[in-house]
Amino acid sequence: MTLPTWVPLPPQTGFPVENLPYGVATHGERPAHVVTRIGDFVVSLGALAMNGLLDGTIEEPAAYFAIGTLNPFMALGAPAWAAVRTRLTELFTEPERRKAVEPLLVPLADVVLYLPFQVADYVDFYSSEDHATNLGHIFRPDGEPLLPNWKHLPIGYHGRSGTVVPSGTPIVRPSGQRKAPTDAEPRFGPSVRLDIEAEVGFVVGTPSPLGHGVGVEDFQEHVFGVVLVNDWSARDIQAWEYVPLGPFLGKSFATSVSPWVVPLAALEDARIAPPYQDPVPLPYLQGETWGYNIVMEVKLNGSTVSTPPFAGLYWTPAQQLAHMTVNGASLRTGDFYASGTVSGPLPEQRGSLIELTWNGTEPLALADGSTRTFLVDGDTVAIGGVAPGPNGSRIGFGEVVGTIQSAVRQPEL
Repeated sequence: MTLPTWVPLPPQTGFPVENLPYGVATHGERPAHVVTRIGDFVVSLGALAMNGLLDGTIEEPAAYFAIGTLNPFMALGAPAWAAVRTRLTELFTEPERRKAVEPLLVPLADVVLYLPFQVADYVDFYSSEDHATNLGHIFRPDGEPLLPNWKHLPIGYHGRSGTVVPSGTPIVRPSGQRKAPTDAEPRFGPSVRLDIEAEVGFVVGTPSPLGHGVGVEDFQEHVFGVVLVNDWSARDIQAWEYVPLGPFLGKSFATSVSPWVVPLAALEDARIAPPYQDPVPLPYLQGETWGYNIVMEVKLNGSTVSTPPFAGLYWTPAQQLAHMTVNGASLRTGDFYASGTVSGPLPEQRGSLIELTWNGTEPLALADGSTRTFLVDGDTVAIGGVAPGPNGSRIGFGEVVGTIQSAVRQPEL
């Protein structure tokens, strides 16, 4: 049984009192402010603070919540996160609190949600062995699917923070150079192999100083919460440009993020042992570390096309953070890193179209009778996810949604 709450909840909700994610929203004429969600209601933490309901959690709570970003609150660190979460749980479970809090409930349908945090830096990893193996078989059919370094370190690259966008933002088809194997020379134009990447992202709250790495044991002291991610990919642009330095324009045009940041504390019961790692990682990647039992769902125009399991990721979030900083790179509040495409061992668990259609050779059938190899203009992709929570609850993440728009006409180049 989930914790009893006086708030009416839909059956099997992903947003019980055990979740209480954070977001940023507007309601009517009110400017953007920090909110939480319970069931199908949104509650302004700014309003709670101004009514004295968060007194005693942090100093001057209104200064952190009556604003349009989570960054100042995230920077306060784990003790502050725990204090506010404890108070929110009390407000929604103690009957005597109902009279003060109930007037502040707003239906989810009446608010507009925004990117919940200001992105400082963005890193994307490549941590699913199933995904990496599938791509290895596609692009190196006669060779080893994994490159020699893959099981020694979490492979990743630094992305573009300025193009991390909130769920619902239209995705304009990118243009760039592309060269098919049959082309004598590269040509310029809109991508014709536009793809998705179903990922899970981790948002940094507590910074770290330059020159000091963050160990795997310090993961919970620095990471504030978890979001869902669609890291859109122009496969044809990427294929031509990525040798020898890796992803660039084929990845930097847009990365979509879900509107709710689920606190790590809500995912304690979703912890799971990671896959066995062979060879044994170097010492800085060893220690207590875990994955999360998050099952994702990818929908294309309403058709479920994949259910990627995050639990199977080879490299864990704590190992990713440790590797990201082992060279002395500092963390900033609002840093954001994503898992890389999440894929499982089964065909229906592949987290990208390049895998689902085996590089376009096996078109994907949708419920409306159409087929896809890669995305066409007008397609809408929605990625959701759910994890087990305490007391038998379900922890939902909401959805990250994007619709493809036609490429912007470019001057003759």
